[in-house]
Amino acid sequence: MSLKDLPTDAQPREKLLARGPGALSDTELLALLLRTGTAGKGVLALAQELIDRFGGISGLLNTGAAELKAIKGLGGPAKRAELVAVLELSRRALAQQLKEREVFDSPTAMRQYLQLQLGAHHHEVFAVMFLDNSNRMVALEELFRGTLTQTSVYPREVVLRALHHRAAAVVLAHNHPSGIVEPSKADQALTERLKSSLALVDIQVMDHVIVGPGVSLSFAERGLL
Repeated sequence: MSLKDLPTDAQPREKLLARGPGALSDTELLALLLRTGTAGKGVLALAQELIDRFGGISGLLNTGAAELKAIKGLGGPAKRAELVAVLELSRRALAQQLKEREVFDSPTAMRQYLQLQLGAHHHEVFAVMFLDNSNRMVALEELFRGTLTQTSVYPREVVLRALHHRAAAVVLAHNHPSGIVEPSKADQALTERLKSSLALVDIQVMDHVIVGPGVSLSFAERGLL
């Protein structure tokens, strides 16, 4: 069934205009953005398929163009580009809200911010969040890319960037594009190595966050620091 075949008061656009966006379900809001379905599949069914496939709206926020291309009905570049643009705007808006918090005062706040920044990457990156002595973020930098090992992440470079930003503390972060965020022995060894290096210049490692598509893990919350 297409949207125009629904009763007028049940059509998402009219419902939104009459009752506000809060009256619409996630599926209805997404259907409004998609506008049309495919042969044999209405736009509401297509919207529901996307939500089911990627684990809800939060999962969609960590979805890129390549994954969307695999969905029948999103193969065309125009519709796919429009959806990717809206998702990216949503990610940036959420990230801005988190960044503008007065302080990053909990592992949860740090995880949420880093999830939005790194969760959609399809290659491995190692990033560092630099904080002042009030736990306000000074900068977030992606310092290393590629397969991350103890030998490819250079403590000297991390220390130099921390000193450059006059950071009092840092949060280490890297992503696992596979979605498996359990820390390996190598992840734990790298954390200890960086903690030791930064301690020499009196800079605290507050956390190490591993993120994947729609999931994240905090060393601090796990008691691994």
